[in-house]
Amino acid sequence: MFNALRWVARAGASWCMLPTNFPPWERVYQQTQRWLNAGCFEAMANDLRSVLRVVAQQRQGQPSAVILDGRTLQSTCESAPCAGYDGHKRKRGSKVHMAVDTLGLLLAVHITPANAQERAQVAELARQVQHVTA
Repeated sequence: MFNALRWVARAGASWCMLPTNFPPWERVYQQTQRWLNAGCFEAMANDLRSVLRVVAQQRQGQPSAVILDGRTLQSTCESAPCAGYDGHKRKRGSKVHMAVDTLGLLLAVHITPANAQERAQVAELARQVQHVTA
């Protein structure tokens, strides 16, 4: 099941295009939804980040500092209804607010319309970082 999910993610294909050497796409999709609802992928990412910090960099498992930043992404036809206009960047789209540790490993992500102020999103990012690093 997990290899089928990896194939869909890597190929960028729709579920129904899953090759026949994997289980039926309906089962793979259903199991993926269960994993998403259970928070399995977040737990794997958190564990992997801790392992990378300790093994590869000889650092503490939890970060001592966090870097916050935001980026405006151009909207697509699908995301246009919830997109905002960022007057500073002169773009219509979504703003991705991210928190990373000093090694650049992702801690938290928050997506808003492009017209949202970055400083207003700090509280949400801080809450997510506390949840991940607690």
